Amino acid sequence: MPNAVVTHDANDYRVAVFGAAGVGKSSIVQRFVHDTYKEGYVPTVEDTYRKVISSNKSICTLQVTDTTGSHQFPAMQKLSIQRGHAFILTYSTTNKQSLPQLKPVFDEIVDIKGGSEMVPIMLVGNKCDDPNRQIPESEGRRMANQWQCSFLETSAKNNYNIQELFEQLLHLEKRRAMSLETGAKKKKGKSKAAQRADGIKNKCVVS
Repeated sequence: MPNAVVTHDANDYRVAVFGAAGVGKSSIVQRFVHDTYKEGYVPTVEDTYRKVISSNKSICTLQVTDTTGSHQFPAMQKLSIQRGHAFILTYSTTNKQSLPQLKPVFDEIVDIKGGSEMVPIMLVGNKCDDPNRQIPESEGRRMANQWQCSFLETSAKNNYNIQELFEQLLHLEKRRAMSLETGAKKKKGKSKAAQRADGIKNKCVVS
């Protein structure tokens, strides 16, 4: 399958998916974009996919970047954070180490973007269908509360909560847009960030 990265136009909404190797980042993205699932693990360096989502009067595109699970490419990770509008931090419920391994990524997002108050962040526990669970749902929720971000468990294999994951990301963007708009009333005009957020709010819905 060819990679789909091209230009970044005004109607692109860029989502970066982070997580350790083998947690199912690619499976989540493939299930959402193409509604397919493949058994087995194939290492990813970085793939980006685009999916047109429903809009009122113009086209809006979700550009989803499936990042590498390796720590060998810190420059690529930093660039994905700089370009991203929203972030999915993925761990596997069957791998106890995969949750704490997300902390450096979260810290870098906070350092570059300012945290969940500035950009939508979802902490996602994938493979919740697997009986060999090592991380209880309560632990994922506790971490999300600590990081002040949203939380969801998913199963790419069973197509559980995959659509809901991206719908919630857009919902978080809408809430942030309304917050930005409220703050902008105290100033003369809106910032570019607020204008972009309003555009997302008015145009984009996952379908």
